[in-house]
Amino acid sequence: MRRVVATGTFDILHPGHVYYLEASRTLGDELHVIVARDTNVKHKPAPVIPESQRLRMVQALKVVDHARLGDEHDMFVPIEAIRPDVITIGFNQHFDLEKLKSMLRERGIRSEVTRIGAYQGDGYCSSRAIMETIIKKRCIEGKPQE
Repeated sequence: MRRVVATGTFDILHPGHVYYLEASRTLGDELHVIVARDTNVKHKPAPVIPESQRLRMVQALKVVDHARLGDEHDMFVPIEAIRPDVITIGFNQHFDLEKLKSMLRERGIRSEVTRIGAYQGDGYCSSRAIMETIIKKRCIEGKPQE
């Protein structure tokens, strides 16, 4: 059985997330998803949706076989537990692939690492763009409208 791991924040689920997970799933027989912990998201604004709810939404996706929260202190702990054949990285995730491969090898993890390209379809493919649209369409001077 070929295991694939995909990782991400998955703040507001959108077609770009679904594309990333579907593309990841095609690389193996079983898709495991690691959802970033609230405290570990430092490369962008903090998630709007709490980690427990983001995890529940990812678990509900048909393409996902297993989902779990990441480790708060060591991102490699769930990878070591899953022992994937492939780890996928989203097009906009800030990982240096060679550095990541080296760090994995140092931990005795010999997984392939593959970057999934950007979603090209119609619709929203950015949590940030969704939030900006909500503010623009639903708020006037920063106050919610009924």
